[in-house]
Amino acid sequence: MKLKNRVAIVTGAASGFGAEIARQYVAEGAKVAVADIDAAGAKAVAAQLGEAAIAVACDVSKRADVDAAVAAALARFGRIDIAVNNAGFTHRNQPLLDVDEATFDRVFDVNVKSIFHMVHAVVPLMRGQKGGVILNVGSTAGMRPRPGLTWYNASKGAVNLMSKSLAVELAPDNIRVNAICPVMGATGMLEAFMGMPDTPENRSRFIATIPMGRLSEPRDIARAAVFLASDDAGFVTGVEFPVDGGPTV
Repeated sequence: MKLKNRVAIVTGAASGFGAEIARQYVAEGAKVAVADIDAAGAKAVAAQLGEAAIAVACDVSKRADVDAAVAAALARFGRIDIAVNNAGFTHRNQPLLDVDEATFDRVFDVNVKSIFHMVHAVVPLMRGQKGGVILNVGSTAGMRPRPGLTWYNASKGAVNLMSKSLAVELAPDNIRVNAICPVMGATGMLEAFMGMPDTPENRSRFIATIPMGRLSEPRDIARAAVFLASDDAGFVTGVEFPVDGGPTV
């Protein structure tokens, strides 16, 4: 029970990485606010997790929604020890000039500005509690970018660097900040990342670039999120933590 009696808010938790992070957090003893723009999906995940979880409808690009999600978690559980900024958005893999401005703005609003909103919402609470953990789901795309995803790569580069800077500034407050950096995973965004139909043949082209021979799975990211939120990582802050099977080596 590595997270016993701790309270977490996990964004983008209706499916994929976020849902599995919420599940493993509850399995490790935490209470979790399952936050997602997909309110029905968030309710389904929270229902599976029982009394240890609540569902919160949240568009992470909107400050009012993030504030409301944090307030709901506080009202139910009394504190917030862990904030996992997992919600993400991507444009389709395509030539960079083909991505329109509205899509670019959405990528940065969901992937980057959302962390600005969450930091403003939770850091005062964590300072009052004399500590906390912020985990940002960055990407290997921000470390070793692939062609066709330039604007998404740039957003994740911002997440990775932001995590380091937050870690340095918040360390005196005993608030640890780290970035989890998955390689391409078997989630709902996979086809957009590939820029082609998700067929076994097309997957194999991408898997061939990963030394361990498979895509990332939600359980891989969730296990990293448990470790980095736990006391086992009590002296770990400011790292880009690749969960990638080897391609960033």
